[in-house]
Amino acid sequence: MTPFTRQRPHIALAGARAVINKAHEVAQAHGWHIAVAVVDPSGALLAFERDDLAIGITTEVALGKARTAALLQAPSKEFEDMINAGRPSFLSTPGATPLEGGVPIVVDQQIVGAVGISGAHGPNDSLVAIEAARALIA
Repeated sequence: MTPFTRQRPHIALAGARAVINKAHEVAQAHGWHIAVAVVDPSGALLAFERDDLAIGITTEVALGKARTAALLQAPSKEFEDMINAGRPSFLSTPGATPLEGGVPIVVDQQIVGAVGISGAHGPNDSLVAIEAARALIA
């Protein structure tokens, strides 16, 4: 490394697959049909999977939630809550999807990526995302 470069940890494909598998395990236990997107810290898609019975819009919504959590380094629910609390100006944030269900993936106190879930609806999306993000620390 030089003074002009920086190394950031990021989730590997094997880790992304573990997150996706855990998400589907949790969703299937509840009968939910979901889409799961896993992105690196810059919001670039690393892995994606959609249940056969998940509706079409879940693809874009899951990816948007994951990107929001990665780029803003916080759960996407925080931004939905901001809007619901009377701060609609957040809606003008480029590329943000302020809907519950995206969470950063943290390993050794560093954000290595994020996961977005769509199809289980609101708090259920968050429940699946949180459990899925924990797949790397279990």
